[in-house]
Amino acid sequence: MKIDKVELIYFSPTRTTKNTLMAIAEGLGAGRVEHVDLTPAGTDAGELKEIGGELVIIGTPVYSGRVPLSAAKRLQRLKTRGGAAVVVVVYGNRAYEDALLELKNIVAEAGFTPVAAAAFVGEHSFAGETLPIANGRPDAEDLRKAKMFGKAVREKMEHKGTHTEPRSLEVPGNFPYKERAKPSRVTPVTRKGACTACGKCVEFCPVAAITLQNDSVVSDGNMCILCCACVKDCPEGARVVEDATARERMEKLSVNCRARKEPEIYLL
Repeated sequence: MKIDKVELIYFSPTRTTKNTLMAIAEGLGAGRVEHVDLTPAGTDAGELKEIGGELVIIGTPVYSGRVPLSAAKRLQRLKTRGGAAVVVVVYGNRAYEDALLELKNIVAEAGFTPVAAAAFVGEHSFAGETLPIANGRPDAEDLRKAKMFGKAVREKMEHKGTHTEPRSLEVPGNFPYKERAKPSRVTPVTRKGACTACGKCVEFCPVAAITLQNDSVVSDGNMCILCCACVKDCPEGARVVEDATARERMEKLSVNCRARKEPEIYLL
């Protein structure tokens, strides 16, 4: 079976998941690549187009060993005509725990047939210059392996018809899944002297937790998921995480997650 079109479906606040999926799609060599971006806050409501066809690649980041709740809810709203799916999680060099199994199950429940899966590493949401946690990943080697994974999926589907095989794709993880981390109600804060009230943080927040009020940035701790997209994308570097408990966790991650972890792939 030749793959003429592939659809990329992703929740990717800091674009590490999106970039990984694009590299996989490049390896697949599909003639046409379409994007279904579930990241913007508006995608948690309204009508989603029907998805399906030859192949979809579905990806999310990993938050504390699980699929982010925001991503899970948006994925569960997908309408599908079925078809084969590649499921991908991207984690910050700590562990992906139950996230890959959870994503596979969400995708299967939506009506897709998971035919391949992978866990890749991306720069941790908390990473920075002073507290590096997989900074710069996916790097060139990660993207090379993502392309190789895409090529392997293509060869499997073209020559062996994997998407019609009755076997179930096996991936690591436990069910019941680990309990979700309790909301911390911590948010990044804004250094007023550096902020120009440009509104980019409002634009990039995937859960509408940030508003601009009288030229001041206001963050809602009940909504913030600490994806840190506002921190990484602020053109003035005005958004920072200052909470003492969060900083302590960031420091531990930076120390304990230095050993480089490599992508893991699973094929039927």
